[in-house]
Amino acid sequence: MALTLFNRKKPKPIAPQQPEVSVKTPRRVEPPAPAPDSLLAEFHASPAPPLPDDPVERMVFQKRWALVTQNSKSVANHPNWSDLRSRCVQSLEETFALVPAGLATLSQTLNDEPESPQEEVEVEPYYLAVYPVTNADFQFFVDDGAYENLDLWPEEIWPHLIEFDDLTGTPAPRFWRDGRHDARRAKHPVTGVSWYEAIAYAGWAGLRLPTEAEWQMAASWRIRSSADLFRRFPWGDAMDSTRCNLWNSGVGTTAATDEYLAGAAPNGVSQLIGNVWEWVSTEFDVLADDQSPVVGEMPMMGVRGGAFDTYFEAQATSVFRTGQITLGRAHNVGLRCALDLADMPTPEAS
Repeated sequence: MALTLFNRKKPKPIAPQQPEVSVKTPRRVEPPAPAPDSLLAEFHASPAPPLPDDPVERMVFQKRWALVTQNSKSVANHPNWSDLRSRCVQSLEETFALVPAGLATLSQTLNDEPESPQEEVEVEPYYLAVYPVTNADFQFFVDDGAYENLDLWPEEIWPHLIEFDDLTGTPAPRFWRDGRHDARRAKHPVTGVSWYEAIAYAGWAGLRLPTEAEWQMAASWRIRSSADLFRRFPWGDAMDSTRCNLWNSGVGTTAATDEYLAGAAPNGVSQLIGNVWEWVSTEFDVLADDQSPVVGEMPMMGVRGGAFDTYFEAQATSVFRTGQITLGRAHNVGLRCALDLADMPTPEAS
């Protein structure tokens, strides 16, 4: 049941502020600050589309396809259930790709020097979204009143929900206005969301965030074979700035999620490198050079893949590890969802 935790007072609109520089960790050397984004100076609020009155049809419209199929027993009596389920199955098949079983070798130190300790993790097959979550996708979550629905949030974060506001004090990603995204960026990855907002969105949709090992397996494609090879980048071993949106690509801001398709992994998963860093479900847990645990002032979770303002190639590979504080809402961090193998419905299932 949705509950309202706080009575929000509408503050006076504030001027857009320059987003902070890239995600900070002791290991990262910060790139030059990106040029001011002209899209922040002029805002085109996205329209609010009419939603179906029927609750099941509304969830399908909101792209909560996995949640609908996972609750098939409770909605099987719906008069249009067969058609709705078929639409959900087809949509999931088109927007998620199978990541095969493989291995991920995670460095355990801040400075990934030769002979530094590593952890090798077995990764079971799973499904990963072909594209990051877009502003248009996240708008459904906002419009559904998710920021006031305590069922979607861990109890320890409830006191912080009032902080998850946009530029006008409305519950939404940090750089939106009046709870709306810029219509010109509908297909761009959503940014300005904390780790808690990322997992809340994933749960609302019936999905989850990938683990760090799962993300690395998808980007490095180190499948179980006698060759035991992995890719430094999803497309191969050499950097190619025409295949990804990094600082040296010259874009200076996010790009639409259907761009840079030439940089996709073999299964078609796109933009694992560049455009935005992506939250993972794994805590960022590393050791210092003296093998002592690195403990921050606040909890940190992993982010992977680099962003449009990532300057150094070594920080935009399939194996580079870094983190972000869980409450951080950076301008260059977004999310991508995953789905367990057992939760992917089949057309034959009843």
